[in-house]
Amino acid sequence: MLRTGFRVVYRAVGTRGYTSAAPEKTVASSSFKVQDSKDFTDRVKNAKVPVIVDFFATWCNPCRLLTPRIEQVVAEKQGKILLAKVDIDENTDLALDYEVGSVPVLMVMKDGKVLEKIIGLQDTDKLRKFVSKHADS
Repeated sequence: MLRTGFRVVYRAVGTRGYTSAAPEKTVASSSFKVQDSKDFTDRVKNAKVPVIVDFFATWCNPCRLLTPRIEQVVAEKQGKILLAKVDIDENTDLALDYEVGSVPVLMVMKDGKVLEKIIGLQDTDKLRKFVSKHADS
């Protein structure tokens, strides 16, 4: 009986997804994952707009919580600021170069220089202030 009820609900709902495609496109255009040191130099240090560098690790729970928050806030700025994601396990040299001792770390870079750095999980309001300060300058 329960199994039959599930089939009826499944058929009624169908296989339609309930995700919105529009926000994902916005996020994808304003954020990218850094592949190596050369990619970091090309896309972050030589960027025409400020870039927030998110140093993270896949095993880090605070990083997992921070990711959707920072991606949403950066996407709201519509290209005035970019988000570069750096996995510290894949890019250990970059983490050492920028003295990343714990994750998550957010750094704002402009013209190849670090302007500001915040460490740890942040709430959305603090992230908005952090991003706006550098996107609007």
